[in-house]
Amino acid sequence: MLTLSIRCASADDEENVVALWRTCGLETSYNDLAQDFRFALGKPNSDILVGVSPEGRIVGSVMAGHDGHRGWLYYVATAPDWQLQGIGRQMVAAGEEWLRDRRVVKVMLLVRDTNTQVVDFYNRIGFEAIPRVVMQKWLVE
Repeated sequence: MLTLSIRCASADDEENVVALWRTCGLETSYNDLAQDFRFALGKPNSDILVGVSPEGRIVGSVMAGHDGHRGWLYYVATAPDWQLQGIGRQMVAAGEEWLRDRRVVKVMLLVRDTNTQVVDFYNRIGFEAIPRVVMQKWLVE
């Protein structure tokens, strides 16, 4: 397993992190990756953590946030050419630690129905599917 240096992202990391997310297929028509990066960066209730390889390349990420009750992980990503080296596991653990440090006791995440191949990964690291109905309403058109 490759051991990463994990740190909070800075504004200077935006281009590399957004490129990682895009490479990992995390972009959709309804979210702007750069805007999401800026929105979450370094806030009291959210941040972006990056995993940096020994060569200094950002090869992993996780966005963590909470509402005071539940924690959420978003944009869990591992560069495709670095997968299967424990990076995803380290990034999730870092996001969980970020939440624990803020006394958040439960972590949640959503998996798009087009990304079900990651469900086994999340099951292996202790996540479980829960019976819930997720609903949405767009506030802007």
